[in-house]
Amino acid sequence: MKKIEAIIRSSRFDEVKEALSENGINFFTFMEVKGYGHQKGETHTYRGAVYDVGYIARMKLEIMVSNDFVQPAIDAILASAKTGEVGDGKIAIVNLDEIVQIRTGLRNESAINTK
Repeated sequence: MKKIEAIIRSSRFDEVKEALSENGINFFTFMEVKGYGHQKGETHTYRGAVYDVGYIARMKLEIMVSNDFVQPAIDAILASAKTGEVGDGKIAIVNLDEIVQIRTGLRNESAINTK
């Protein structure tokens, strides 16, 4: 079992969600996040003055999957989130020792493969 954490452009979220769904991954957690990286944030010009907004808005997805779904999830994210520009994001894969579904007490693959 793995947890896939992906930081993607907010503008690519709908495409990523659809690509994951097409690969049988219909549940994940996502949140709006801000970061600072090679792009060094955004700047805006107002009345001739340049303002540094400072941080870059992104979406973070956290997806818990059984081992069979790891590569399809990665492939779906890569195909749908990539623009070819700096700032497309990162994917991290983390081992999970155990998962427990709170409602039923089911564990591990049973906990993530049921409704």
